[in-house]
Amino acid sequence: MTTVTEARRRLGRIGVWLNNAITATAPADDQRRALVRIEQLGYGSAWTGESTGGRDIFAKLGVWLAATDRLVIGSGVANMWARPGITMAAGAATLAEAYPQRFVLGVGVGFPRQAESVGRSYGRPLARMREYLDEMDTRPEAALTPAASRAETPYPRVLAAVGPKMLALAGERADGAHPYAAPVATTARARAILGPGKLVIPEQLVIYDPDPAQAREQARAYRAQSLSALQVIGGAAGSPYGRNLIRLGYTEEQVSTVDDTVIDAIIAHGDESAIAERLHEHLSAGADHVLINPVAPDLPATVDILERLAPAVLDV
Repeated sequence: MTTVTEARRRLGRIGVWLNNAITATAPADDQRRALVRIEQLGYGSAWTGESTGGRDIFAKLGVWLAATDRLVIGSGVANMWARPGITMAAGAATLAEAYPQRFVLGVGVGFPRQAESVGRSYGRPLARMREYLDEMDTRPEAALTPAASRAETPYPRVLAAVGPKMLALAGERADGAHPYAAPVATTARARAILGPGKLVIPEQLVIYDPDPAQAREQARAYRAQSLSALQVIGGAAGSPYGRNLIRLGYTEEQVSTVDDTVIDAIIAHGDESAIAERLHEHLSAGADHVLINPVAPDLPATVDILERLAPAVLDV
């Protein structure tokens, strides 16, 4: 069985992406309790991201893996500026060996400010990622001790990718792609570029509110407070996610102001059926596994939303 085939079997169709701003500060005990609840609800995976200077993602995901029995755990993504490539590869191999078939490594190039925070130049992200993958895949001779040279437990590697060139690199050098903050059209493009033999695992931001009008108001508030401020979307020139939307046909004004058409494209908002329908759209467009990212103030509230959504979305 190939790494991709085994990952598809283990992941199932629907997983969870937990906001990094929450998992970066929530106590470890709270995270353990949350992950146990997520596993009990029946979700196939749980992921979170990483910035520079915060909690190490391999240590955090090690806590998650130890707290659960079956849940697949993924990095969405491990930031390349946080560690050298050889250290990234070693951390992933350690978790994969300790928890076979339960770990997916997502790697991403992040943002210019993250590179600058560690005294590096962001440069050309595609070239930077290619160089970093070379570093991950090249074992220095000094590391080839009898213990280090044994056959490693295989694990899937996916790249944070929304644009066609990074998606092509994901097809060339990884087991697939993990699009973030992107509409269903990006999922379809990822599948077209990657073909049937690679993983496509998109994240889907969710605002749950049975009242559609209130849900959209919350989406507008989240746009104002988080999307632009954190450059999740940002201006067309300053964000790969903004440039992606422009490639898909949105105007620079729509992207820079994050208007309602952009909100509707990147945020699934409304009741259970509306959110389930968006997940179905991703799956129909070629996603193997879709990650729900609920907007919530803290970890317990996040899992409460996941519990309310589970009967509808896990049937997708």
